Amino acid sequence: MRLEERSAARRAAQGAEPTWIAARRQAGAARFEALGFPTRRDEAWKYTDVRAIARGDFVLSDSAEFSPTSAAAITLPIEAHRLTFVDGVFSAALSDLGELPSGVAVLPLSQALAENHEAVGGPLGRLTGVEFSPFSALNTAFMEEGAVVRLAPGSVVEKPILLQFLSRANAAPVMSHPRILVEAGARSQATLIEHHVGESEAANFTNLVAELMLDRGAILTHYKLQEAPLADLHVASIHVEQNRDSRYTSFNLNLGGGLVRNDLIGELNGEGAEANFYGLFYGQGRQHIDNHTLANHNAPRTFSNENYKGILDDRARGVFNGKVVVKRDSQKIEGFQSNANLLLSDRAEIDAKPELEIYADDVKCSHGTTTGQLDEEAVYALRTRGIDEQTARGLLTLAFAGEVMELVDLDAIAERVELAVAGKLPERFNLAGLVEAAVALHDE
Repeated sequence: MRLEERSAARRAAQGAEPTWIAARRQAGAARFEALGFPTRRDEAWKYTDVRAIARGDFVLSDSAEFSPTSAAAITLPIEAHRLTFVDGVFSAALSDLGELPSGVAVLPLSQALAENHEAVGGPLGRLTGVEFSPFSALNTAFMEEGAVVRLAPGSVVEKPILLQFLSRANAAPVMSHPRILVEAGARSQATLIEHHVGESEAANFTNLVAELMLDRGAILTHYKLQEAPLADLHVASIHVEQNRDSRYTSFNLNLGGGLVRNDLIGELNGEGAEANFYGLFYGQGRQHIDNHTLANHNAPRTFSNENYKGILDDRARGVFNGKVVVKRDSQKIEGFQSNANLLLSDRAEIDAKPELEIYADDVKCSHGTTTGQLDEEAVYALRTRGIDEQTARGLLTLAFAGEVMELVDLDAIAERVELAVAGKLPERFNLAGLVEAAVALHDE
């Protein structure tokens, strides 16, 4: 069955929908049929082979069943306004929004479309259309669920907004195409957490598109914690639009997934806009983690700062492609980019490609990348202080990640990352002090 027919059959089973949604689905299906899956002959995908996705025989899920006890064991123990999706299907039983501030709306995409589809139709797809990539076209063809977050001008959300995406160990592998839409009004403030996790035996495919729109002076901190099962396949496109004096901070933390691709695009459209891209990816076994970032300085006096750290063990492979583009007449901008990678195995591999593209002359820009291994002298120095080799290596690895992790304000997220990167450390240690000592020893 062709993609358009599969999409239409799915829609018919669920009933009528607005004409504009049907038209966009058809456009997405047609675009994907024309393009097909990307291959390594495509420059943007030259280091990432998606045949595991292309060959997969995936089905769409209709069930949101997931044991509350099992969910509690793997989800973040954090007080938040919580929406939960199981294999792409909204789960009311595992969601708890609590009392939201006045002027703030957080709801499933299906509900937003049912209540006022015209309000969703304008912004949905404006930043990430079917032309962006074959995966965004595929998402558009099948989009039916996700989250809509609206922040009224001046509103402040004290507790984080947590979007949980749970993956089950199904009899047949499942595909889901979530959509996230955030409209942050002028001078609004919020923290958004996107958490991908699941049962250890799950082997599903998630293809997510997020569109985040920040009006003048809005502040949004976005944590993406990806700890999907190692057999899961994960593709995500995150597109951010920033107006004057807005500030967007991204923490892109990737720990799981067998094949992972993240595209993060920032459009700095107003003077005073600031974008901070912080990333950490940790791969082991045969994981493949690919991060592509792009900061478009479309207006003068804009600022971008990027720091990505990669840690790879066993036969894992990482990709980092970061690009800063300064458009013509975008004077007095600052764009900084750094990527450092740590290889814990001789068989691990990283492909790094930092880029600058500048069409203005009054700018401050820099970029760089480094790759290395643990300093054996630093390992030895820690062992002389009574620390076993495994713990010493864990501490030094954690110290390497520290430049990014020290900026993470949420303990529940920091602890997940520290456990994955460094393992279970003995409780008798003063972790902060030892990490500081490890950094000092490494510098010596």
